[in-house]
Amino acid sequence: MEEPRRRPSVPRWLFWVIGAAAVLVAGAVAMTAIVVFDRVGTKLAPPSSSVVALPRDAEPVPLGGRELCGIRLVIYAETDEAMRAIAQALREEPKARRVLTETKKEAYERFKKLFANDQELVRLTGPDVLPAVVHLLPVAGTDFPALADQLRRRFPEAQKVDVLDPAAIVAKMTVTPPPCPPEGER
Repeated sequence: MEEPRRRPSVPRWLFWVIGAAAVLVAGAVAMTAIVVFDRVGTKLAPPSSSVVALPRDAEPVPLGGRELCGIRLVIYAETDEAMRAIAQALREEPKARRVLTETKKEAYERFKKLFANDQELVRLTGPDVLPAVVHLLPVAGTDFPALADQLRRRFPEAQKVDVLDPAAIVAKMTVTPPPCPPEGER
């Protein structure tokens, strides 16, 4: 009679190695899936989901020493009175998050600081040359060009209504300023 054939025994350590490899492969597959789905989800998310909604307070306040660094609308007026009237009208504008004002005198004082190294330019420029200004920081998700067009029609007394995008100016600079916070002012 023939003896039954014995199967060769598999060392126990081999089971551990195979088990550990299976766990590592499963972890790698799971991580890859997470990364892929995260990237797909990010691409599919609407752009407004990354915009920070900041509190709205459109009560006009003087610009003062604030440094505005975010995109904004700038409304130029020939007189301080016209600027104040525009600023007051913007209190009820639903797309206005903040309204900051700058009189002709305040604009000139800021101008003198900005161009302190060019005394000839400062000497040739008087406070009457510069306009009074309303800086409007819009609510998140605002279509800036459309709002600028709307304000041009609404305020024909304004000398000019511009979209001011400091990021476009900074992109042309050789020195990089500090990042602008979400509220658009430092």
